Amino acid sequence: MSRILIVEDEVDIADLEKDYLELSGFEVEIEHDGRSGLNRALEEDFDLFILDLMLPGLDGFEICKEIREKKNTPILMVSAKKDDIDKIRGLGLGADDYVTKPFSPSELVARVKAHLARYERLIGSTVAENDVIEIRGIRIDKTARRVWVNDEEKQFTTKEFDLLTFLAENPNRVFTKEELFQKVWDMESIGDIATVTVHIKKIREKVELNTAKPQYIETIWGVGYRFKL
Repeated sequence: MSRILIVEDEVDIADLEKDYLELSGFEVEIEHDGRSGLNRALEEDFDLFILDLMLPGLDGFEICKEIREKKNTPILMVSAKKDDIDKIRGLGLGADDYVTKPFSPSELVARVKAHLARYERLIGSTVAENDVIEIRGIRIDKTARRVWVNDEEKQFTTKEFDLLTFLAENPNRVFTKEELFQKVWDMESIGDIATVTVHIKKIREKVELNTAKPQYIETIWGVGYRFKL
């Protein structure tokens, strides 16, 4: 049974999330304080974290940052803030998804299931020989989940790696943001595709010599993105 930690200071919201997740077969723990939530996240084994943004003691941004320095466990950030800058900051710190309040509990459950399924496939895969993609100075080791650019290793979050790998495996093909969200995040965009834009930006910062003139991930204006051979 997958174990989920919810760090949410609003008791009613935390209890509602817990009820729906437990009905879907998950084991759920709740912390209402940021500092205690971080301590449990680092000290115990959980399969996914749901972090509120505004918390007493320590905010969701700092919790996300500290978790990501030590674990690759999926992180969903939840906030009443609708500003893109908060979403960009959260995703930039390594969150896998960002859900804006109010949201339907069924949507949250769907996102949790999608992230868990993908993560379990990744950690459960066994390959005798490393599966490697090499394109013009970029080396992507799919088995070890490591990336080198001109022989320099770069650090990628789970979704950044997944998105880069998907594009590199389908070179010269243009994908819309909606298609990328569906393929990489395993769910429909639900009207929110800013996640893709943020991840493309972060990937370019790591692989491109000049992000203003990308040589790998090209923007096709009005359509989407493609990885150039």
